[in-house]
Amino acid sequence: MGPRELCGLLAEPDRLAVFAAVTLGATTPDQVAKTTGTPLREVMAALRRLERAGLLYQVDGALTADREAFKRAVRETAATSPPAEPLDADPARDTILQTFLQQGRLTQLPAAWGKRRVVLEHIVAAFEPGVRYPEREVDATLRAWHPDYASLRRHLVDEELMAREAGTYWRIGGPTLLTD
Repeated sequence: MGPRELCGLLAEPDRLAVFAAVTLGATTPDQVAKTTGTPLREVMAALRRLERAGLLYQVDGALTADREAFKRAVRETAATSPPAEPLDADPARDTILQTFLQQGRLTQLPAAWGKRRVVLEHIVAAFEPGVRYPEREVDATLRAWHPDYASLRRHLVDEELMAREAGTYWRIGGPTLLTD
């Protein structure tokens, strides 16, 4: 069962409450009803559905939850998910970028200078060399990467990837695409 099916199964509040009660130690339908405050009839319907799906089963007449179902669902998805699109042709740089960028957003700025430099070089590529940008536009572009856009802007200037003068910024460093 994948994460989608698992979430769909537990999206119904009664089934979620029943699963939680069994996970926390309720071993009979009566205990589940008492724990959840759900009528016994609804508990029985939820139990049947959860047992058919394999999330609950009985061992010596006691209800037991399959607590490993979540781990299996995640592993199944990880095994069948296509690999992430590389962010850099260099595998070492790509590993760094994949670590600190999730869904096109910077999760955190690396503390180590070398890793931080790789991330900043990737971000500065959002700016065209030779084009002058007003601070507002730089902030808007960097805000798409991370909420602390002012720190990003400062790091780009400190690392001499961008320069500034009178509220105008321009790219002065970072990788460029070479064409023949």
